[in-house]
Amino acid sequence: MTSDQESGGDPKPSWDLPAPSEPRWPPTLAVLVALVIQARLPDRLTPGPQLLVPALELVLLIPLVVSNPMRITRGSRNLRGLSIALIGLVNIANAASLILLVRFLLHGGQANGRALIRAGIGIWVTQVLVFALWYWEVDRGGPVARTQADHGPPDLLFPQMENATLSRGPWFPQFWDYLYVSLTNSTAFSPTDTMPLTAMAKMIMSAQSLVSLTTIAIVGSRAVNILS
Repeated sequence: MTSDQESGGDPKPSWDLPAPSEPRWPPTLAVLVALVIQARLPDRLTPGPQLLVPALELVLLIPLVVSNPMRITRGSRNLRGLSIALIGLVNIANAASLILLVRFLLHGGQANGRALIRAGIGIWVTQVLVFALWYWEVDRGGPVARTQADHGPPDLLFPQMENATLSRGPWFPQFWDYLYVSLTNSTAFSPTDTMPLTAMAKMIMSAQSLVSLTTIAIVGSRAVNILS
């Protein structure tokens, strides 16, 4: 029995408790998948030399994995800055590829329609992954901060945080939960069952909706016209 229950008060919500440390491999896998997609985009859709950005992303990823190879337990201002820089680089490179693709299509560029569809799908998948990383890194100060007793209030309100009966015992979001939020926001162009609570979370969700809408509406329709 907790001290809150012994004193007759309400127990703390799970989001107010220190979360367990998360495994390193899910966010690492997300970055590697995005890295491979970017490396395989056509030259005309790559900002700079084709392998330059993926190589830079790999350079930023290596020290993050070395510092927390199995579970994310060690944190510092430098490590979090490095993590944000990595996510930002993936995001900027993907946005640049989307801009190049839209510009190519709107200016009547001729190319293999199937190649354009594959490129558009790759860009869309990458934005799902990169925004999942943003949600994961921003919510309550990031994965390391969430394990501390003095972490900040939540940026995202998951259903399990509102209704404790949806889970057995305290519930804490993991990377896969943020990936689900990113996927549903990319397909619905708006929040579904998880609500943004802070200005930062609302800005990230809004940006993702605009990027996803642009990719699906403009790129998808143009590529289909090329095929027809």
